[in-house]
Amino acid sequence: MRSLEIKHQMATDDIASVSELLDAAARADGRRPLSDHLYLDLVNGGLDGFTGFLASEPGHDHPVAYAQISRGNDAHAFELVVHPHHRYEMATIGPELIDAALDAVASDGGGRVNWWVFEPTSAHTALADAAHMTQGRTLYQMRRRLPVDTPVTIETRSFAPGADDEAWLRVNNRAFADHGEQGGWTMDTFCQRQQESWFDPDGFRVLEVVDDDDRIRMAGFCWTKVHPPTETDDELGEIYVIAVDPDFHGRGFGAQLTLAGLEHLAQQGIETGMLYVDADNTPAVSLYRGLGFTIHSTNAAFVADIAPAGDQST
Repeated sequence: MRSLEIKHQMATDDIASVSELLDAAARADGRRPLSDHLYLDLVNGGLDGFTGFLASEPGHDHPVAYAQISRGNDAHAFELVVHPHHRYEMATIGPELIDAALDAVASDGGGRVNWWVFEPTSAHTALADAAHMTQGRTLYQMRRRLPVDTPVTIETRSFAPGADDEAWLRVNNRAFADHGEQGGWTMDTFCQRQQESWFDPDGFRVLEVVDDDDRIRMAGFCWTKVHPPTETDDELGEIYVIAVDPDFHGRGFGAQLTLAGLEHLAQQGIETGMLYVDADNTPAVSLYRGLGFTIHSTNAAFVADIAPAGDQST
């Protein structure tokens, strides 16, 4: 009989068990499950708003599935991973984990939940329907070959850890004020990212301009990330986060910062660039198509608005 452990903090052994499950899923699928936000929440033992769900079965020395809730800027992000050897049980494991996660959100005061799914299928849609979740955001992964022929016409510099942190946080949170995952970052969140093995200040391109008051300000940035090769992909260079401060919109900086990031990646010998963009962000999708990107894959969020536990009004 399957058992389910619900944890608000993860011990070292728990993290190791889940990491083995994530590694098994990555080998089977050619990509790592869990977004960076959820993964860092996991390996840091569970921050405020975290709940982890470990499903186990007798006779197995590893979790057969794992799910996680992590609180974001304005919603709870939810993902679930089933061990490749147990995916034939998805029709029963999936509902158990989804119901447990939505109950946990209700107990935590309720709110919006986004269940993120890579390349959703009819099976995912059926699970979402059963949980009264509807499809919300769609996220494109777009790719293009490197290098790019279009020249970079702005001058950028490397990010300076410590010296640039406050300015970066201000630009990021202004640019992503209404964004569920990238908005509302704290300095602790940013410092966690800087401790990751892939963090490279030289791949974090910063644009400074002189504003109307003759002050030098950070106008935007393009933060890149290199993904190691997998069984299905060669090394990939990602435009990880890119933003322009709202005070400097309309100057073409977004396209130029993208080109600056791609140029840096190409100089490192990376042959494929990639990025994620909301499908309904028509200007951004158009911009990236104009720079030679095409859609490679799709992520979708199934959404539910959960009432607080005991509230029968919604």
